[in-house]
Amino acid sequence: MSKFERVKQWATFARNWHVYDAKWQNPFQSARVITKVLEGKNKAIYHPTTDCGDHVVVLNSKHISLLGREWQYRVYYHHTGYPATMKHMGAVNGKLWIPAWQLHDRDPTLILWKAVYNNMAGDMMRKNNIARLHIFPEEEVPDDIMENVTAQIPQVKPVPKKLTEYSEAEKENFPRLFEVHKDFVRK
Repeated sequence: MSKFERVKQWATFARNWHVYDAKWQNPFQSARVITKVLEGKNKAIYHPTTDCGDHVVVLNSKHISLLGREWQYRVYYHHTGYPATMKHMGAVNGKLWIPAWQLHDRDPTLILWKAVYNNMAGDMMRKNNIARLHIFPEEEVPDDIMENVTAQIPQVKPVPKKLTEYSEAEKENFPRLFEVHKDFVRK
């Protein structure tokens, strides 16, 4: 085996680090893409019993988007981490069904984490695969993690530009739906 073939083989079996920007992305569509990388299905050497998945760093999980009224109607089975013994004092602890907006307020990373976890195959590899998922609510990521990143996962849907991001020339050249009459007075 030549040195070049060894380097190719080493690169194939090495764990790569990918970054994914979840800003304005549907967490369930994003979970499908992220799960493939975590399980190693994007590699040519994939086999269901081989642990060959890569690490995924997810940014901006605080800015995910759900469709319509899904923030109110989607509920999650979640345990607070505290025992349910405080109910006599008026506190709500233990196992709860929590709306998505409430869970997102408590921890902005949980909805995306639960979406990826539920999208994975329920086998013995799930625990190892989910351990390679690193979710951050904003763009602040520790430097020791970002220096490992070698690839980027493309976003599922393109993020539109804000009006403030357009230059004045682009705003003037934008096609008009109708022309405002010269005598029109704005109040």
